[in-house]
Amino acid sequence: MEIKPHPLILKAFGIDGPGTGIKKFGSGHINNTFLLQKPNGDRFVLQRINVSVFREPEVIARNQRMAADYLAQHHPGYLFITPVATVDGADLFVLEDEYWRMIPFIADSVTVDQADSPTQAYEAARQFGRLARNLDGVNLQPFRATIPNFHNLTLRYSAFQDAIRQSKEERRLQAAELTAAYLRYSDIAVTYERLKTDHRFRDRLMHHDTKINNVLLHKDTYKGLCVCDLDTLMPGKVISDLGDMVRTYVSPVSEEERDCCQIHIRDEYYEALMDGYLSEVGDSLTGVEREHLFYAGKFMIYMQGIRFLTDFLNGDIYYPVKYPEHNFDRAMNQLTLLERLMEKEAGLQVLIRKCLSKAGNDI
Repeated sequence: MEIKPHPLILKAFGIDGPGTGIKKFGSGHINNTFLLQKPNGDRFVLQRINVSVFREPEVIARNQRMAADYLAQHHPGYLFITPVATVDGADLFVLEDEYWRMIPFIADSVTVDQADSPTQAYEAARQFGRLARNLDGVNLQPFRATIPNFHNLTLRYSAFQDAIRQSKEERRLQAAELTAAYLRYSDIAVTYERLKTDHRFRDRLMHHDTKINNVLLHKDTYKGLCVCDLDTLMPGKVISDLGDMVRTYVSPVSEEERDCCQIHIRDEYYEALMDGYLSEVGDSLTGVEREHLFYAGKFMIYMQGIRFLTDFLNGDIYYPVKYPEHNFDRAMNQLTLLERLMEKEAGLQVLIRKCLSKAGNDI
């Protein structure tokens, strides 16, 4: 069913309905997003928050407001997309148990759904790095998780083991070889378990969803403008943001590709994203964080892979699927990507050291 914003929602944000253009906007699949254009030409983005994914929208709004206040005080020239308040001064408007928010539209901006050049990878990574650097001094205590345990690999691995035991025989047998392959890389989960309690592996305010379409680029130059889609802005580890960039930027095909022969690591994209990210955050990383920059890619690819496989074993109860083996194929795709990454570890570690050195740091 198509969702359309009620006129009361527009009124709550101080926009009169007559003369205001409204159309669906963006390629996101979680929230319902609309572009509004007032008669005077001013544009805004209006979103209905999906409460089945984000069960406490107030946490999203509070995290973003606290981050915006900190940045306004410490980095006043930084472009951070701050929600437009309602006429009553609130960041959210609630109508019939639906949560709506509005943000300004950034002029001359575009998004891309995949990295089509190393330059785009560099620009996007640099924007995520700049966000992390500018938020480095914020007090994390009042921030809460918008999706609890979102990147908790220990929990994801435990759910994977439960799914193996509880799955129906047909699916368990169908996935036996793939399951065994993922179990062979369980040391990735063991490493995370060790790192998460190491005080040198710091908690930071992270974006947690660093796909390239969550950065706004200039429509003509493709220079990075700012980060967008801040729903998952919450405390976490540097491997979350860096790892998600590796997972989604370096292969020429997405997680939906069924022909695994097309999956490979593009060194120039890997170097570009590392260069962009480390140019901003390199001098703030601890020694332990620098030592685990390559691990970030393994961490995120492995976690996403076992999530797909877990869902397949459980009967496809989480991720939408278009055919019976969809989650199986996604898991196979991610396993292939993981193995291609690990095959090139020696050379990629050289690139990491090069980027760290360029940023004035060494492992």
